Amino acid sequence: MGFADFYFERQQNFQVKISEKPNTDLKFIVVIPCFNEFKLLETLNSIRNCEKIKSSIEVIIVFNSSEDASSEIVNQNKKSYYEAKNWIAQQEDSSLRFFILNEQNLPRKFAGAGLARKIGMDQAVHRFNSINQDKGILVSLDSDSVLMPNYLAELEKHFNKFSKTNVITSYFEHQVTGDEFSNDIYNAITIYELYLRYYKLALKYTRFPYSFYTIGSCFAVSANAYAKQGGMSRKQAGEDFYFLHKIFPLGNCFEINTTCVYPSSRPSDRVPFGTGPMVKSIAESDNNEFFTYNFDTFKEIKSFLNHIDDLYHIDDIELDKLLDLIPDCIADFLRRNKIEKALTEISKNSSNIESFKKRFFNWFDAFKILKYLNFAHEKYYSKQLLKLEVEKLLRLISKSEIEEKNCKSYLEIVRKIERKF
Repeated sequence: MGFADFYFERQQNFQVKISEKPNTDLKFIVVIPCFNEFKLLETLNSIRNCEKIKSSIEVIIVFNSSEDASSEIVNQNKKSYYEAKNWIAQQEDSSLRFFILNEQNLPRKFAGAGLARKIGMDQAVHRFNSINQDKGILVSLDSDSVLMPNYLAELEKHFNKFSKTNVITSYFEHQVTGDEFSNDIYNAITIYELYLRYYKLALKYTRFPYSFYTIGSCFAVSANAYAKQGGMSRKQAGEDFYFLHKIFPLGNCFEINTTCVYPSSRPSDRVPFGTGPMVKSIAESDNNEFFTYNFDTFKEIKSFLNHIDDLYHIDDIELDKLLDLIPDCIADFLRRNKIEKALTEISKNSSNIESFKKRFFNWFDAFKILKYLNFAHEKYYSKQLLKLEVEKLLRLISKSEIEEKNCKSYLEIVRKIERKF
C-alpha cells in the first residue's frame, strides 16, 4: 500500500492526469497554478537555471479558468499554454521534467487559486504515492515568481538534514525599485511587504509558536504531511493561509532564509484578496499611507502567553486572578470566548504540559488571534500608521540604527533581520 492511499480514498473526484511514470529518484515536484499570466516563461526559466541537485525534479503547471471567465482571460491562458508547451518541447534534461494540466471551465463556485493548487498538488502526491516516496516534497510556486539560483539546492540540503520536516517557508523579497512600474506601485509594494513582515515579526514577539509567513509562492510541504492533513483547501483566495495553518500544528516546521523567492510586485484583481489587490488598493489611495494593528495589541498577547505554563489545570479562581493581572482588552476577549471552559477541556485531555500547549494553540490559533486583533481595534484601540508601529517593534527586536523613518528604510532593516544570504 502507498502512504497516501487513505487520502485518495476520500478524493472521490480525483483522476490521474499525467500518464508518464515518475523517475524512481523523484524527490521534488514544483506546482504552479497559472491564470491570466503573461510572464510564465520567466518563472520556468528561473527553475531551469537553478543549480543542479542530486534527485529528480518535476514541475506541474496548472492552467485554469472559471466557466464564466472572460474571453480576454481565456485567450491569455491559451497564449501562455502554447508558449509553455513550445518551451517545454525544447528541454532535454530527463532529471527535470515539465508537465501541463489544462483545467478550463472550472465550476464558478470553486474556481480559483486554491482549486488550481489542489489539482496540481493532488497529482504530485499521487506520483509520489506510485513510487511510495513518502518523503517527496511539494514545492508551491506562483506563475509570476522567480527563484534565486540556489533555491532548489537549499531545499534539498534542508530536507536531507532534517528528514522529518513537515513544512518549510522560504524567505522572499518583492522588487521595490525599477522601471517596470510607476513609483506609486513600488511605494505600494514596499508598504505591503513591510506590513507582512511587521505582522509576522510582531506575532513572533508574542511567543506564538506558528509565526510563519503563509505565502503561496514560498513554501514546501512533505507529501506525507499534505495527505495526512487532508490536502490543499480549494478556497478562491487565502488557500495558502488555511492550508499551512493545518500543517503547522504537526510540528517540525522551519524557515529557510539562505535563499529567496521573488514574487511579482504588480497590482492585479485576479484574486479577491492578497498581494495584487492590496498593492492596487494602496497605490490608488490618496497618499499611499497604510494603517495597521496597534503594536500594543501584540504586547497584550505576549503578556497573556507569558503565563501559558500557569494555565495547565488552573482552577476558575486562579484563572480569574490571572486575567485580572493582564491588560483589560485581552482579558475581556478571553472571557467572551469562554477561556475557562476551553482550558478545562484542554487540560482534561492533556497528559503533560507539552501536550497541553499543543492543544491550547489549537484553540488559541492564528484565526483566534485575528479575531482578537479585530475585537481590540473595535473596542479598545484604533489602527495606527504602519511606519509608527514598525518603529515600536524595531526598538524592541533590532539593534540597527534607524536613520530615515520611512517605510523603505524600515523594510530594509526587517529584511536584514530575517535573511541569511
